[in-house]
Amino acid sequence: MPASAKKSVALKRKLAAIYDRLLAVYGPQKCFLNHETPFQLLVATILSAQCTDKMVNRVTESLFRDYPEPADFAKMDPEQLEKLIHSCGYYRAKAKNIIAASRAIVERFHSKIPNTMEELTSLPGVGRKTANVVLADAFGVPGLPVDTHVKRIMNLAGIAGTEDPEKIEARLSANLDPEKWGEFSHLVIQHGRSRCPAGRPDCVHCEIRTLCARGLKRPGGKP
Repeated sequence: MPASAKKSVALKRKLAAIYDRLLAVYGPQKCFLNHETPFQLLVATILSAQCTDKMVNRVTESLFRDYPEPADFAKMDPEQLEKLIHSCGYYRAKAKNIIAASRAIVERFHSKIPNTMEELTSLPGVGRKTANVVLADAFGVPGLPVDTHVKRIMNLAGIAGTEDPEKIEARLSANLDPEKWGEFSHLVIQHGRSRCPAGRPDCVHCEIRTLCARGLKRPGGKP
């Protein structure tokens, strides 16, 4: 078997092992952002940039109660929405994108949020990460969101080798079964919050230490 093929097989096994171990620790995960519709998930994901899910859920509890549909946001003035989402940070840019995306959904998609990567990323303010969240968690379509936790942990593990989220997504997607993409992202995010937070990873107790390049370099890291 060529060296490249061996590396590919090894990577697939490593990712599958990470998935299995994290699933055993945390169990099946669900989307961390509260929502009732695909559109609400889209809005919540836009709000989540540089903001905690906890804060987003606090803001959207009343926001979605009063403004549940794309048409509700499409009619808003930016200043009106800015006041409602101020706590999420970057509120001016987020308000602008949410309103523009809502208008596009109403005008181009007849108020129904699209369910393909191409159509979702055609919406203002919607990148691949946001689109992947909506695909995986709202439509059950394979999608692998790469957030800061996924990017950091995959680099620590020696898997990513890049800071480019799209390249990381492509590498992971090519070596994981599609039905595992969304769950893998959720599990790694949960691991990043529970065991491997930025700046203070708990390598000693890490469940995937023996699968992680950083963990193996720590004293006692080898199995």
